[in-house]
Amino acid sequence: MRSPRNQTIDLPLSEGGEYLKRCLTLQNTAALQDVLDRTICGDALQVLPLLPPRSVDLLIADPPYNLDKAFHGGRFRKMDERSYEAYTENWLVRVLPLLKKSASVYVCCDWRSGPAIARVLQKHLILRNRITWQREKGRGAAANWKNAMEDIWFATVSGDYTFHVDAVKLRRRVVAPYRENGRPKDWQETPGGNFRNT
Repeated sequence: MRSPRNQTIDLPLSEGGEYLKRCLTLQNTAALQDVLDRTICGDALQVLPLLPPRSVDLLIADPPYNLDKAFHGGRFRKMDERSYEAYTENWLVRVLPLLKKSASVYVCCDWRSGPAIARVLQKHLILRNRITWQREKGRGAAANWKNAMEDIWFATVSGDYTFHVDAVKLRRRVVAPYRENGRPKDWQETPGGNFRNT
């Protein structure tokens, strides 16, 4: 049973075919108005050079983690760390010309692929932070710890970028409230309990 907050989009095959018909395939260089608000279907390494330069505000990339894995008929084969770093460099340098000077970049990874991805991002962008996403469930292992975390690297093209801190804050109950001069420090005292926006 799916969690109420799960936002996964499920389409029956009949609807999926209709969706694919609306996707854009590119053969030639595209103008911004041709690709704006459209889903482009194709191999990223072939499509990226056809997109308009300096047109991307936000890049969210979820490349194959460095694991042996089948993807809808294709297969990704685990590489040594140097080869995976070269693989990451190969797709990232194709994306860089598309990014605006004010663009933000988020790249998903796991604990094994994270260091290679970070090294490549740091070479070309300003690496700002690593977000650790804790999932409700994770991959189990018979002789190892359960992997219930994934990382997301946050980078920017320059120091001129947008970050809406209030949009990402969560309201959390304060377990050990600190006080300064008798007043709450960085938290709110309410009849329903003590809370901090973090």
